[in-house]
Amino acid sequence: MTEDIRKACEVLEQGGLILYPTDTIWGIGCDATNEAAVQRVYELKKRADHKAMLVLIDSEAKLDRYVEEVPDIAWDLIEVADKPLTIIYSGAKNLAPGLIGEDGSIGIRITQEVFSKRLCERFRRPLVSTSANLSGEPSPANFQQISDEIKAGVDYIVTYRQDDTSMAAPSNILKLGAGGEIQIIR
Repeated sequence: MTEDIRKACEVLEQGGLILYPTDTIWGIGCDATNEAAVQRVYELKKRADHKAMLVLIDSEAKLDRYVEEVPDIAWDLIEVADKPLTIIYSGAKNLAPGLIGEDGSIGIRITQEVFSKRLCERFRRPLVSTSANLSGEPSPANFQQISDEIKAGVDYIVTYRQDDTSMAAPSNILKLGAGGEIQIIR
């Protein structure tokens, strides 16, 4: 795992794309502060660039770096979440413009999975995490279901957990409103 993290960080530093395991499904990732890398992800997925992608971070202590104001309810939701939870916040900042929704929002998940957490810690920047599929196709539940086109389109494929055939699922997604209202997206 250590060598995978080292190589992935090298690729990310150079604006490259990686294919990596997360706390949910396998993801295509890049430096979430690098606009050119973000655009490469949209191109690889053949996805309209107005469809937002989420960001992974390794600690709730880093939320304030990427969100203008974290609503109090978010801290409670993070604390009680018993499975991966992506929260969409208003007032995104310090991220590539292509990641930020037209309304100024950004989806952020705090990963607890060992590989993606260590990768985020070592890279010291947020990572794009979007499903490893072409737009409109089903999300792959494990590495074996990822298309050759996606594999060929990234600069580095993490070897860790490639042999894991368990069927992963995407995270829950909640959107928080300015007044503390919660909208369930997924």
